[in-house]
Amino acid sequence: MFKRTLIGAAVCALAVTTVTACSSSKSSGSGSSSNGAAAGGSLPTVKLMVGGIDKQIYLPYKLADQLGFYKKYGVNVELSTETQGGVGAEDAMISGSVDMAGAWYVHTIDFQTKGKAVEDIVNLSGAPGEREMCATNSGVHSAADFAGKTLGVTDLGSGTDTLTTFLAAQNNLAPSKYHKLAAGAGATAIAALQHGTAACVMTTQPTVLAMEKQKIGYSAIDLATAQGATAAMGGTWPSAGVLAQTSWVNSHKTEAQAVVNALVATMHWIDTHTAADIANALPATYVQNSTITKADYIEALTQDKGQFLPDGIMPAGGPKTVLATEKIVGVDTSKVDLSTTFTNDFAIAANKLEGTTTTSTPAGAAG
Repeated sequence: MFKRTLIGAAVCALAVTTVTACSSSKSSGSGSSSNGAAAGGSLPTVKLMVGGIDKQIYLPYKLADQLGFYKKYGVNVELSTETQGGVGAEDAMISGSVDMAGAWYVHTIDFQTKGKAVEDIVNLSGAPGEREMCATNSGVHSAADFAGKTLGVTDLGSGTDTLTTFLAAQNNLAPSKYHKLAAGAGATAIAALQHGTAACVMTTQPTVLAMEKQKIGYSAIDLATAQGATAAMGGTWPSAGVLAQTSWVNSHKTEAQAVVNALVATMHWIDTHTAADIANALPATYVQNSTITKADYIEALTQDKGQFLPDGIMPAGGPKTVLATEKIVGVDTSKVDLSTTFTNDFAIAANKLEGTTTTSTPAGAAG
């Protein structure tokens, strides 16, 4: 999720606890030299923090590790995750605590409005991965029904907060016409619907399926698939990607290319495998817990697998849709240059390395 405060999304405490320094090796080249270890036998190290590493919307980062793709393509990636109340992945990246963030593309726009150059070097999802889950007796079936309702978001100021505001504004509802509640994710989001403290909660899989299984909520608005996001938001809404400071990317092009190679290979793998295959490849603790079974996880992933892009390419029109979201919620985007917020160069090179043709229509320099 994206956020403008240093509040982490609620996630399973599966962070990497031992953090070592990044490799001092830097490259001035424009791409990865080859698969496997770099010359000299040692792999460069990159630190990547994910905004909720066990969430389905962010599964490619860990899956790439489980499949051995990072090392295959010549880089050692140290994965970590946001924790409840901790520093967000994008904020850790901008502070230099980590090299890369597994986070939403929209952060690149937010950072640019604050004078910071950050770019998305590979895009993994064409939709936010969220659903507006509404209580069975809520009477909400679209954003037009938000008036007078209490709407749960992950945190005030979070991505779900902004998306909720955007959906309401599209239906001419000012923020004063409804109330927003910080409902968290997982069990706390479920409780908000169960106890009636919120009429609806915007959340992701597998919480979505848990609500459906318990018959406490239904999906009123689909932002979890590219098709649903386009219908609800007027266009493809690219979300999960790999963000890094432009200065870091320019001085670490070999490492950046290796990470993108690994993730593009992972996206092809996801596209050609079933939800059950994916679940079997992930750690057991990611796919089952006190609220869902592994079978539930697979069912949920089958339902929303369409959010993942098969080639890592930023979809045409996507950046403009995200920019429109920012404008409508009051962000001053007058000086934003979309062409500097993302690059398809690494993903195009990765697809060539894989010997595959891209299936997405790439966003051009103007977004």
